[in-house]
Amino acid sequence: MITVAKIREKHCKTALSPSRLPGLDYSLNPYTGCQHGCVYCYVPNILRVTRSDWGQWVEVKTNIPTVLAKELKTKKPGVIGLSTVTDPYQPLEKTRRLTRYCLEQLVKADFPVCIQTKSSLIQRDVDIIQKLSNAEVMISIGTLNDSLRKIMEPHSSAIQQRIDTLHTCSNAGITTKVFFGPIYPDITKEDISTILSTFANAGVSQVMIDTLNKKPGIVPEIQKQTNAPCFKEWIDHDPVWYNEIKHEIHHLGKQLDLSIVDAF
Repeated sequence: MITVAKIREKHCKTALSPSRLPGLDYSLNPYTGCQHGCVYCYVPNILRVTRSDWGQWVEVKTNIPTVLAKELKTKKPGVIGLSTVTDPYQPLEKTRRLTRYCLEQLVKADFPVCIQTKSSLIQRDVDIIQKLSNAEVMISIGTLNDSLRKIMEPHSSAIQQRIDTLHTCSNAGITTKVFFGPIYPDITKEDISTILSTFANAGVSQVMIDTLNKKPGIVPEIQKQTNAPCFKEWIDHDPVWYNEIKHEIHHLGKQLDLSIVDAF
């Protein structure tokens, strides 16, 4: 069961922020704080908040659809990343619906939109995403091993649910991609063919790959959550192992006609 110790409601002054991420002009974050509770999350470092209670609170920007509607009338058209700091489809979105309300405003202005999530809840909004003339959905998947997912991403959607979401979005004619990161340490070169084939069969056009971000506090948190040998190797030998995996992904990606992009 997913619980949130504290929900904070606030009125935001702005909705769109300039983005420094490649390919994005703006970022749009209806929430701050995330219920998914991913052990490896580096957002606490970015926001400069306490890691120990990360996942136990969510800040809800109750007026953000209204603020967004006003800003879209004056902002220069550009690609909007939804969301760049906190998952726009974390469980709270099911009842609060702020992401959907924002999408309704984006449809009216028809700004290009890139949505990244690890939640199958996005399937609810396929009807409105289809109305955007330029939209892409990127689903985050770091492993096909759901047992490890439960350890590292305890309150996120199951891996099969994410694969099903890829199918749903691509079948709806939406440009669909995978953020394959951080690539989990149990993965070997021999696994890459199966993983990429799974993505390709789901209608994915691009796979963006990334390794573990070792910002302060992340390694101790991983060590606290699991004693699995593969995670120790992830921490100690990540660069060598990752480069071998990356080479194999690029090699097999060409055979499957998948665009492979490094996220660093």
